[in-house]
Amino acid sequence: MQIVAFDAPLGAELRGLDASRPVGAADAKALRRALDDHLVLLARDQKLDDPALLGFSRVFGELDPPGPNPYGGPFLSAFPEINVISNVVEDGRPIGNLGAGEAVWHADMTYMEKPPKAALLHALEVPEGQGDTYFANQFVAWQALPIALRRRIEGLYCVHDSAHNSAGMLRRGHRKTLDVRKTPGARQPLVRTDPATGARALFLGRRPHAWIVGLDVGESDALLDRLWAHASDPRFVWRHRWQPGDLLVWNNLGVLHRRDAFDASARRVMHRTQIRGEQKIA
Repeated sequence: MQIVAFDAPLGAELRGLDASRPVGAADAKALRRALDDHLVLLARDQKLDDPALLGFSRVFGELDPPGPNPYGGPFLSAFPEINVISNVVEDGRPIGNLGAGEAVWHADMTYMEKPPKAALLHALEVPEGQGDTYFANQFVAWQALPIALRRRIEGLYCVHDSAHNSAGMLRRGHRKTLDVRKTPGARQPLVRTDPATGARALFLGRRPHAWIVGLDVGESDALLDRLWAHASDPRFVWRHRWQPGDLLVWNNLGVLHRRDAFDASARRVMHRTQIRGEQKIA
């Protein structure tokens, strides 16, 4: 296995990896270190059934169940640890989550006190040239932040909305609220320290429905807009153009990601797992 860094602010390709086969101890250690170093890992041409995807995912830690399914129970009853990301509808029922629309910049499930630390996404079917995914390095975003703004946000906390998913869909059991100060979800620091490396990163979650605790709404919105404009600057971003068989692994707590919309008549089917976070954000 070779780990080849991209000429980009983050990311590396895993060459010579067959993720359907058991991973030895040395390679498992190298993979975890590569994720710490590069934040996003890509392996092409992976032929994985669901048990193999689960087995490879465990290289990075304990599996974490997906977030609430807006349509009811798990998409795959035999493998409830797997979330299906798809726009396909069969017999009048979606086979997966998020549809064909744009998914705005976000990190996954940061509305939890202990959000997932990593996620994996395996492409089974993808529309050619559509639905690209973008990743933004929040460690370099923090490093590039003006000193005065760093000092401004030290010690501040933001509410991370638990009522909506990254496509803006209202989750079951929640009601819309127009007052962001009443947004449900965990209160997370705007800056986190990575326990593995000691490096610091911006930690923003999602922009919609966010509120910085203790600020009036106008001041909070102005500060969040400034931080989000910086965090998603193209200087910090790598763009992934999907091919069938692609397997991506990313550090959910160190990057933001988003997805382009695509033709709703095209098929996009991906299987996703996530790795449990061991501790609260600090």
